Amino acid sequence: MNDLTGTVALVTGGSRGIGAAIVRRLAAAGADVGLTYHTGEENAHKMVAEVEALGRRGLTVRADSADAGAAASAVHRTVEELGRLDILVNNAGIFPAKPFEEFTVDEIDRALHIHSRAPFVAAQAAMAHLGAGGRIVSIGSNLTDRALFGGLSLYNLSKSALNGFTKALARELGPRGITVNLVQPGSTDTDMNPADGDHAAQQLQFNPLGRYARPEDVAATVAFLAGPEGRSINGATLTVDSGTNA
Repeated sequence: MNDLTGTVALVTGGSRGIGAAIVRRLAAAGADVGLTYHTGEENAHKMVAEVEALGRRGLTVRADSADAGAAASAVHRTVEELGRLDILVNNAGIFPAKPFEEFTVDEIDRALHIHSRAPFVAAQAAMAHLGAGGRIVSIGSNLTDRALFGGLSLYNLSKSALNGFTKALARELGPRGITVNLVQPGSTDTDMNPADGDHAAQQLQFNPLGRYARPEDVAATVAFLAGPEGRSINGATLTVDSGTNA
C-alpha cells in the first residue's frame, strides 16, 4: 500500500458509495481526509468517525458541487482546518438518465456544473496549496467510452469533459510535479447502483467477469495514483469496469 502519512486529502461526495470507500482507503494509508457532502449529514459524520478511528484527522464540509463557490470553499476550508492539501479527489456526481428530449435546461446545467465545472473550480482553488508531489484524481465513468444503453446523453456529455480536462491539466501541471489522472468505474455495487438491483442483469450482460466491482476496487486505484508509487502516471485514464469496455 502507498504510504500517505503526513498528507491531507479532500474527497468531494465522500459520504457514501465510491467516495466513502476512497475516504476509508486514503485514511488507512495515512492521510488526513476532508470530505464534502450535499445531503446525508449523518453518513458524513460517520465517515469522519471512521477516519478518526484509524488515528487520522477527518473533516466534513457541506457543499453542493453545483455551486461553484461551494466547490472552491471546500478546498479552502480543508486547508484551514487540516493545515494543507496534497490530494484532491473530484468524486461528487449524479446520474441523470432519461430520454434525450426530456431534459430541461436546468437539469442540463446542474449535471454540467457538478461533473465538469466543479472539478475545474476545485482544481483552481487547490493550485494555491498543492506543491510538488500533489495529486488530482477525478472519477469519471466507463459509459463515456461506450454508451451501453439509451438515456445517457446528459450523463455522458457532462462526464466526458473530464477526459479532455485531465489530459490538458496533466500537461500544464506536470512541470510543477503535480499529476492529474482520471479513474473510470463501471458497474459498482453502491446504493445508487446495487449489484442486486433491477438493472443489474442488463449491465452484467456486457461484463466478462460477470460481477460488479466493489467500491473498494475503485478506491484502491485512486490510492495508488495518490501515493508515491503512482508518481509516473500522469494524464492517464484507468478504467475499473471488469472488462465491460474491452
